[in-house]
Amino acid sequence: MEPVEIIEDGLLLRPWLASDADDVHRACQDPDIQRWTTVPRPYRPEHAHGFVTGMSARAWADGSGAPFAVCDAATGELLGSCGLVAIDQAVQTGEIGYWTAPWARGRGVTVRATRAVARWAFDALPLHRLIWQAEVGNHASRLVALRAGFQVSGELRLARPAGDGRVEGWVGSLLPGEVPAVGADGPAGPGTLEARRAAVFGRPQPVLFATAGDVELRLRPMEDRDLDGVVATCQDPDTVRWTSVPHPYRRTDAEGYLAYGGLAWARGSSACFVLADPDDAFAGTVDLRLNPVDPLLAEVGFMTAPHARGRGWMPAALGALAAWGVTGLDLTRVEWKAHVGNSASRRAAEKAGFTVEGTLRGGVSQRGQRVDAWVGALLAEDLT
Repeated sequence: MEPVEIIEDGLLLRPWLASDADDVHRACQDPDIQRWTTVPRPYRPEHAHGFVTGMSARAWADGSGAPFAVCDAATGELLGSCGLVAIDQAVQTGEIGYWTAPWARGRGVTVRATRAVARWAFDALPLHRLIWQAEVGNHASRLVALRAGFQVSGELRLARPAGDGRVEGWVGSLLPGEVPAVGADGPAGPGTLEARRAAVFGRPQPVLFATAGDVELRLRPMEDRDLDGVVATCQDPDTVRWTSVPHPYRRTDAEGYLAYGGLAWARGSSACFVLADPDDAFAGTVDLRLNPVDPLLAEVGFMTAPHARGRGWMPAALGALAAWGVTGLDLTRVEWKAHVGNSASRRAAEKAGFTVEGTLRGGVSQRGQRVDAWVGALLAEDLT
């Protein structure tokens, strides 16, 4: 396949040159590129030289790929990499890959480049479908794909995870006619809810603070040192009675919960926190689970360690978490549910500002049965 150049929307996409090696080496020292891509670590000058003079030329020559250097059309400055990392002519499908040099971020470079490559691939090759894949948690790459018109349709375990990254990957596809027009905003643009959420979940999970009387508490991500506390709390008779935790509860269940919390944050679907006492020791858990259908709705779930009950700590934690959900995630309604009769959970919710709205018959499932549940909510306007 003959290498080509593409000029579109202020960018020049061209084959790689030997003279690009220094800039590629400099760009690939960036922690984000090393974290989310499969570039060698550490990335040495010989890796960059081999990429621009060997790998990229071979891909064009044997038709297995179409790698482009993304440059400023006016100045020629290297801004990033974008192209087809794989082409399957038998089914007329290609996979797109990209990275943005750290000095070029925040300018929509890779969105414009991805659209340009997609238009060329559909018109010139011609391909019938483009695939995008990224590790779950790479929200920046996901936003680029969405803005370029890809439909992100689910997860697919990655064949080549990046370094010590997750095996879980997002997958999306783009068909001819779905590429947004040059200059169009497209979906998930700056300022949209999707973009704001990506900015939150694309960073490490934060630590929140809550105050109960003169006691300062922390809501932080779960750690290995919390597992004994999780097991003890989930083996407590009241926890078993009022929740759906596995019974009997084993340490492997706690380890699964720890893994779930990290993956849920990476997916942007939930925020799972440990309630930590003034000594930073485990005192309970509190979760915020986003509704998969209504993006402005979430539900809280919580359990308090037996030694921490009756101190007003959980109401403080619930209030802090709900406020973060409203201000940080743009939620308009945070719901609470509890089995009818779970007065301790109801008191905690009411003290945190939730209004109990009624009873849902068969509202929750517990160990294979539907049981009645109280339901309540805290609305965004309740915090103003």
